[in-house]
Amino acid sequence: MKAAVVQSAGQTPVFAEFNTPAASTDENLIVVTASAISQVVKSRASGAHYSSGSQFPFVVGIDGVGRLDDGRRVYFILPTAPYGSMAEMAVVRSHQCIVLPDALDDITAAAIANPGMSSWAAYSERAQLKPGETVLINGATGTAGRLAVQIAQYLGAAKVIATGRNTESLKDLEALGADVIIPLTGDRSALEDAFREQFASGVDVVIDYLWGDSAESLLICAAKAGKDAVPIRYVQIGSISGPEISLPGAVLRSSAITLMGSGIGSIALDRLVNATAELLHATVPGNFKIAHKVVPLSEVENAWPLDDSNRRTVFKVKGGA
Repeated sequence: MKAAVVQSAGQTPVFAEFNTPAASTDENLIVVTASAISQVVKSRASGAHYSSGSQFPFVVGIDGVGRLDDGRRVYFILPTAPYGSMAEMAVVRSHQCIVLPDALDDITAAAIANPGMSSWAAYSERAQLKPGETVLINGATGTAGRLAVQIAQYLGAAKVIATGRNTESLKDLEALGADVIIPLTGDRSALEDAFREQFASGVDVVIDYLWGDSAESLLICAAKAGKDAVPIRYVQIGSISGPEISLPGAVLRSSAITLMGSGIGSIALDRLVNATAELLHATVPGNFKIAHKVVPLSEVENAWPLDDSNRRTVFKVKGGA
């Protein structure tokens, strides 16, 4: 079969022949129709992600959309190694497949599942967001962050605060439901004043895609907001601004901040699959929007370095709907 194959760590995937998989008794053999690039996929392909394997060559891709033998359309996650989702065929454990609603097309499902799941799982599984609460999304201008704004509203958040470096993209978030936007630009003192103002009014949940300097400022400002401030559930999802922060221990001792992460490993797989199913069934009713472009899988080598956080690259494999 044809697939996007990584021959060794750090190499760009190439469109090449790979052995056709065979399913065991607890697996489904899936004819893949669509699969998208994500930060996790790129990191695993490079060998840098904490969940990366050491087996080469392998087919890239951790999730996708396809058809079962009986014709049902499914979204699937974590194919059995060395087979990935960016191939004509994939093998996946049965409980890692989600039957798609009829109204949701293959391309949209492939585009929205991974970035949408990142915030849906963080809200529902980690932060346990309740209707009427206030959410702050740190790094809301990428595809995942924009979905986080929409999903927070859908799940009943009363107020959504969005931060980001791109001021033009931040303005667009107001149309998606952001009530307050905070540019991560300019003087740090002015930025921290803006953070303190929001925390003084009450922030229940922080969803952080950036980490780095802005996370340091957010946590310190949250702690300084005072004892009357609302306890905060701070969920770290991504590290675009850097893998480490410097945080005084007094920040956690002097405040009611619960600091946690959300990702592969922090949530049991069955609950992660369930969260993704909830997202996919809410996509059409919630009218969730995601920017994406469709590229034939045969062009994976050229498309790979051009992918960015503003628009998802979805590979069309076998005539997806």
